[in-house]
Amino acid sequence: MLAFVCLILHLVNAANAGKNIIILAGQSNMSGRGGVLNNTWDGVVPVQSQPNHLVLRLSANLTWVEARDPLHKDIDVHATCGLGPGMSFANSVLQRAPRMGPLGLVPCAVGGPLGTKISEWGKGGFLYKQLLRRARVARRGGGVIRGILWFQGESDTVSIVDATMYKRRLANLFNNLRADLRSPLLPIIQVALASGQGPYVETVRKAQLGTKLLKVKCVDAKGLPLLQDKLHLSTPAQVQLGHMLADAFLKLEPLASLGNHVPSP
Repeated sequence: MLAFVCLILHLVNAANAGKNIIILAGQSNMSGRGGVLNNTWDGVVPVQSQPNHLVLRLSANLTWVEARDPLHKDIDVHATCGLGPGMSFANSVLQRAPRMGPLGLVPCAVGGPLGTKISEWGKGGFLYKQLLRRARVARRGGGVIRGILWFQGESDTVSIVDATMYKRRLANLFNNLRADLRSPLLPIIQVALASGQGPYVETVRKAQLGTKLLKVKCVDAKGLPLLQDKLHLSTPAQVQLGHMLADAFLKLEPLASLGNHVPSP
């Protein structure tokens, strides 16, 4: 009983302390479909994605709770969420930068049954405003937004118009988010598609890989194993992607700037 009370107190203290905040945004492969078959998640969580007392999650009701998969279960509510890249990313970062202090993950990705196009993430829209609201709440009490992880684009491969407009819309989105979050050089790590819903996957991938904005890095998911639907990443692929995102993040954000506070166990 005493150990349980200590754990609760620790989580409360960590939630109130300065956190390094990471925003997770995009569509279904970011919210996570690893281990989902016939709208049922198998519940398998590899060791790389296990909960960590230094990793918290901002819930849908804007409170900090222990982070565990499915991270987006109360955000991407119109689909069955499974394992995504967020927890393996967080654990990998903390393993390599143990003095970083508590990590606060802010799930914002929405896939739903049909996916979300990048045009739906435009400034002023629901998804954009929800991301800003959650990010601003996450900063209360001394939190600092350290980066955005962005994985989206599968829905934009259906139409040639959407595919050809993707690069411009992506740059506008990143610039608008940085401006509204008052962080002009906020690190952003985006994922180049592993799959798509239509025939213009390579057009969107070319846009993603060719985005040239300062402190925006692209990791390539092409070749990672997919589920039977040939659209969503498998559990092992999500774990690997999390490690890739961590590599990119730590190259963009020098360890010296990430703080050196570690709460007592």
